[in-house]
Amino acid sequence: MHSLLDSGFIAAQHLAPQHGLSRLAGRVADSRHPALRRRLINGFIRRYGVDMSEAADPDPEAYASFNDFFTRPLRDDARPIEGDERTLVCPADGAISQSGTISRGRLFQAKGQSFSAAELTARPEPELAAFEQGRFATIYLSPKDYHRVHMPVTGTLEATTTIPGRLFSVNPATTRNVPRLFARNERLVAWFRTEYGPMAVVMVGAMIVAGIETVWGGRVAPGARSIRHAAHDGPHLARGAEMGRFYLGSTVILMLPRGAFEPTGELTPEQSVRMGEPLFRAS
Repeated sequence: MHSLLDSGFIAAQHLAPQHGLSRLAGRVADSRHPALRRRLINGFIRRYGVDMSEAADPDPEAYASFNDFFTRPLRDDARPIEGDERTLVCPADGAISQSGTISRGRLFQAKGQSFSAAELTARPEPELAAFEQGRFATIYLSPKDYHRVHMPVTGTLEATTTIPGRLFSVNPATTRNVPRLFARNERLVAWFRTEYGPMAVVMVGAMIVAGIETVWGGRVAPGARSIRHAAHDGPHLARGAEMGRFYLGSTVILMLPRGAFEPTGELTPEQSVRMGEPLFRAS
């Protein structure tokens, strides 16, 4: 039964006008119509059991739109940044989808599924040599999670790559069944220079995700027509500083260089994680 439901869900996504639905969802989520805003926010809190006591402003009426509510900041003490500067922390609330070693230029997605770092990042394989045998972690943000993305370790932005693609859901069922899912969806790759080597943080778009935003470039709406590379000289962001946010849920993939980090503990699929918790330790 589970398999049949998954198959139907995947088939529906192939047929759906993914970008059109996402643009429509974005307009609705941005609406400041009082009755619509109130209904969306209160319904979402009830359905997903959102803990508003963690929010910087716990009053649902304080948010001008659903998107303002969805990307709400938390209290300063809600997500302590654990460890010292050699501790690489989780960039977002969510669940571990997969974690492991980048081997022969590929990242593991699910049983029988993998994708290449080159297709994920739209960079030629020789430019990714530093990541071969390095570590990766894929973190899935469900609708109930905090949706801002923070720096895992201190670094300086060197480049971004915005990559067009599909907008499949990134929930566990789709991850199991859609080949090369994360290398097919729209995504933004942020390339950082750190004292431990290069680091890539990939923010993956998904069905009805109405945009990805970075603190240096603002909001990127879904529907880009071509790959866009941009060089940067900063900002320099401290470990734990906000780097971006999702307008509705998605996935973050970390790529770390060879020999730089070791896991602080076992990272298992579907393990719940919170922003600021230790994931890796500098070797």
